Amino acid sequence: MTIKESINKYAKLLQNITHIPNKEVEILIQYLLDKNTIWLHLNYHNEFTEEKALEKLVQKRAQDYPLEYLIGKASFYGETFLTQEGVLIPRPETEILVEKSIDMLKNIQGKKRVLEIGTGSGIISVMLALLVEEIEIIAVDINEKALQLAQKNANKHNVQNRISFIKSDLFENVIGEFDMCISNPPYIANDYVLPKNVSYEPSNALFGGEVGDELLKDIINYTSKHNIRYLCCEMGYDQEKPLKEYLKKFDTKSIEFYKDYAQFDRGFCIEFKTK
Repeated sequence: MTIKESINKYAKLLQNITHIPNKEVEILIQYLLDKNTIWLHLNYHNEFTEEKALEKLVQKRAQDYPLEYLIGKASFYGETFLTQEGVLIPRPETEILVEKSIDMLKNIQGKKRVLEIGTGSGIISVMLALLVEEIEIIAVDINEKALQLAQKNANKHNVQNRISFIKSDLFENVIGEFDMCISNPPYIANDYVLPKNVSYEPSNALFGGEVGDELLKDIINYTSKHNIRYLCCEMGYDQEKPLKEYLKKFDTKSIEFYKDYAQFDRGFCIEFKTK
């Protein structure tokens, strides 16, 4: 069986899982052969010798198991990051959070100190380290597996000297002063039923409490209390109204809520009045 015939055969098993079944089978073949897209297209009519391994991967993907876990990587902000089971998969929407935070950091002259709460695979901190000059980042998480993966991603992108990864439950082990706090925290209500593909990801990176916004409120409170000028966070699509109400008790200079690529409410950025 040729590569092209294998793609056509196994894509049929993924038609109800993804809108790009042929493309996903190609990605799995590239992963198995350690080849790029150009090589694949030039060798469509060559014999494919890894059908058993491909079948195994496709059967797992057919159960809605995430493609990013199968191939061990994901694209974010035009870069490739390592992924693994037990750590949240990067989402394109988080690119907006990175962009918003970069815009705010431009207002700070000289060295910038940033605290990331819940770093996961490290994508936010790594991109900030790549894109912002004179930056020092403390990135925390409660998940040891996530911290190990984040360190690998920092090493991969050669920014390990600009980020310190620390195991901490929110701010528990955080010391020092910061210009910005940034976070994509768990913000889904505990009783929400996840889509099957998302259910493979770690629950402690998804569920934020009975209502869902509890951790967001903790982060807002901490940022204000510790005189941190800027805060950028992701949030749930239905959380703008309660968070706007909660923010009335804080002394803020500006508050911006923003939408994602699908025009759902997705996050907010705050400038606090600092002392």
